[in-house]
Amino acid sequence: MPDINKKMLTQQLRELEYNDIVYRKVYNQIPPKVEYSISEYGKGLSTVLQALNDWGETHSEHMNELHGEVGSDD
Repeated sequence: MPDINKKMLTQQLRELEYNDIVYRKVYNQIPPKVEYSISEYGKGLSTVLQALNDWGETHSEHMNELHGEVGSDD
């Protein structure tokens, strides 16, 4: 998500935290520091995410075969 702004990223992380998919650790220091990590519950998504990634790669290859590489001069 390269174009995400700070507000949207914070909203998404808070929603993932609320749903127990990520864990948020706040360090009491100056400047403030927060770290996010995947929760044990969130780790259950790894199989689903891997399947989506695999399908996405296959789909991309399929589209390249069907329509040719993007930017080619064919």
